[in-house]
Amino acid sequence: MKRKISYFLAAGFLAATASPVLADAWYPYDAVEVTPAFSTDGTSTPVSYSPLEKAEKAHNICVSFPHMKDAYWLGVDYGVAEQAKDMGVKMNVVEAGGYTELAKQISQIEDCVAGGAEAVVIGAISYDGLNSLVGEVAKKGIPVIDVINGMSSPDLTAKSLVSFYTMGFETGSYLAKKHPAGSDEVKVGWFPGPAGAGWVEAANTGFLEAVKGSAVKVLEPKYGDTGKEAQLKLVEDVLQAEPDVRYIAGTAVTAEAAQGLIRERGLKGKVDLLAFYMTPGVYEGIKRGFILAAPADSMVIQGRIAIDQAVRAIEGKELIKHVGPKIFVVDPDNINDVPMTNILPPQGYKPVFSVN
Repeated sequence: MKRKISYFLAAGFLAATASPVLADAWYPYDAVEVTPAFSTDGTSTPVSYSPLEKAEKAHNICVSFPHMKDAYWLGVDYGVAEQAKDMGVKMNVVEAGGYTELAKQISQIEDCVAGGAEAVVIGAISYDGLNSLVGEVAKKGIPVIDVINGMSSPDLTAKSLVSFYTMGFETGSYLAKKHPAGSDEVKVGWFPGPAGAGWVEAANTGFLEAVKGSAVKVLEPKYGDTGKEAQLKLVEDVLQAEPDVRYIAGTAVTAEAAQGLIRERGLKGKVDLLAFYMTPGVYEGIKRGFILAAPADSMVIQGRIAIDQAVRAIEGKELIKHVGPKIFVVDPDNINDVPMTNILPPQGYKPVFSVN
């Protein structure tokens, strides 16, 4: 373990001494390595992550996302695009259009590989559904990097992601501390996202575990696609069926979409909103007092690390196989002290689908 940590600290030092590091350089970044790699219950160890300064040549990297319908994936896109530019590699991004489009994601990745991709970075629609494809790609000697969502394939090269169990747990723990055992029961509408996605199941498990033994009563989870209309309909249904609900907790899209609904119905202060991950809309919602809290998983950095892992794998260089940024909770107490740099895309950012 010490060898890996010192290696990445050294990488940051060498980059700094080889050429001036810009004031806005994102690294070294506080991160967490999981060992053994790819385990769901492995040991988490703090590391300081720094990327290679440049790739040896302009490698061709394919990046596959579930969709680009919300600001979260725009943040990941910003991360992969900026890191590809910084490292001097070519990158092509494809997006499947939603969490129901597993067959399309598989087809897009197959096309990428057929088109000469030297590495594939995948934000997976399904935790298990791409395993056969990953195996086929790995057999061709092409590195596969798992970013953000998580996959169960043993044939992956590396993972750049955080524990969504921890993200869900931190959100639930925030509520449990506000409403400990013995206090008045509060009802929480819970919207974990699309059923079957690895990150959703992990967040759901973490959230439910965190509120055990508290005065928080979680209603039946309402699963659904992370499109605004889908989430808004689910929230409306719960508000209709459970008029005494105290909190709405779930995806960032859930919290963003529900802000207007809560205002329109005069429920501000009566129904509070929480998200279990960060987006620009959630960040602004917390600043304006419309959203209570959300853990930040630095999705931009997850994208950057994935590209660095892909380049390291192509070039046969040492890499951390399972790593993600350190998680921290943002709420009204620290929102003004948290810089947006690295945890969110720039305001007005438009998706980038290719870097040449």
